[in-house]
Amino acid sequence: MENGAVYSSTTEEHPGTARGARSGLAAYCVLGRLKWPRRTLKILQLLLSLLAFVCEEVVSQCTLCGGLYFFEFVSCSAFLLSLLMVIVYFTPVYEKVDAVKVKHSDFYITLGTGCVFLLASIIFVSTHDKTPAEIAAVVFGFLASFMFLFDFFIMLYEKQRASQQRKPETTTKAEALTEPLTA
Repeated sequence: MENGAVYSSTTEEHPGTARGARSGLAAYCVLGRLKWPRRTLKILQLLLSLLAFVCEEVVSQCTLCGGLYFFEFVSCSAFLLSLLMVIVYFTPVYEKVDAVKVKHSDFYITLGTGCVFLLASIIFVSTHDKTPAEIAAVVFGFLASFMFLFDFFIMLYEKQRASQQRKPETTTKAEALTEPLTA
């Protein structure tokens, strides 16, 4: 038997005028997993935490350096954690892990990062030397922490709304519960 009779061509030579396959990095990006408000918040978290970290790194000297060092650690950690979540949500990695675990991880990472980033920003604003780089770092730090916390509250709202939709309302009369079983 000749191979041509068994194996036929599986791809079309001319796919038509429809949108062709994406190539390069665009082939790996899937933006549809998050609705646009959460997607925008994830990108803002990433950018603002990076800007806070970069502005903090520009600071050349400090009087009370403890707040600066804590802010440096938190802003770098926030950037890396938000980068991790963006990579998981926007690439095929999301399909390889359990979606429920990703959402739970995102929920707690966002809450923890937002709270610690807010704390670090408050500590840094109370110990900084009022240089322009420090002021910019503090502003970006507060903005980033508010984006993390706002994203957390959106996730909390969506979680409560989903649990209310799943629960059917059962109304039972109190008198039916107090009646004896044998009449």
